[in-house]
Amino acid sequence: MRRLLLPLVCVLFSSTAFAAMTDQQYMAAMAGMHAHDTPSPSPVAVEKPAKPVTSSRVAYGQIGDRPIYGYLTRPADAKGPLPGIIVVHEWWGLNDNIRRTADRFAGEGYEVLAVDLYGGESAQTSEEARALMSKVYNDKTRAQANLVYAYNYLKDHEHTARTGVVGWCFGGGWALQAALLLPDKLDAAVMYYGQPETDVSRLATLKMPLLGLFGEKDQGITVADVQKFQEALKTAKVDAEIHEYPGAGHAFANPSGDNYQPEAAKDAWERTLKFFKAHLQAQ
Repeated sequence: MRRLLLPLVCVLFSSTAFAAMTDQQYMAAMAGMHAHDTPSPSPVAVEKPAKPVTSSRVAYGQIGDRPIYGYLTRPADAKGPLPGIIVVHEWWGLNDNIRRTADRFAGEGYEVLAVDLYGGESAQTSEEARALMSKVYNDKTRAQANLVYAYNYLKDHEHTARTGVVGWCFGGGWALQAALLLPDKLDAAVMYYGQPETDVSRLATLKMPLLGLFGEKDQGITVADVQKFQEALKTAKVDAEIHEYPGAGHAFANPSGDNYQPEAAKDAWERTLKFFKAHLQAQ
């Protein structure tokens, strides 16, 4: 496994943006990676939380005249406010696999809100998933508003003191976008093989630490794409850790799908928990 730690450094760089894939290229790449995939539960979504949790369906915002519903979960024995995590689903949507994975985060001591960027729909086939993903990219402002609503709900309704975000695949890219939308409000961001951002001027706004987890054999988010991301993060002086897992392909740790790789997924999960504990639970 290759690991790069990119500390905050006081060095002058130009603000040139490194070349990045377009949204259309990204959507095409994801369709290719998931062409023969299914939304079956992976071991990430099967394992039970470390402690019992309680959950509910909540309306955390409204776009136009339609409320946005998500999945809120927390430890059953929690007495007061907790640190919060926004969970952003994969390209399949907010399904039971994402809900169960949100429960696992809750079992570690967090107030967790799994958001819905698909307006109540989820996919059963790759064709349906691509269509739903395309709707989001054709109107990004709705997804951006959705994520801001999620943050505000956790802060104002659940009174979280510190809040992080995590997502996989499609959700990994939107976890990064949430960080860029709320650069001085979120306290930690974790992205699993999501669409990178290489605009240095945008990345330079980030105030929170970032953890990026990628597969070396990913043909959608390639080693070259990750390298450009690393270079842009370093130039922007972002406190970031980027890990690439040898032999791991795209979606190696997804809650849904057939691309799960146990060793890489286990290590990534442990790193995610350690990262959140350090930045959300530390006093």
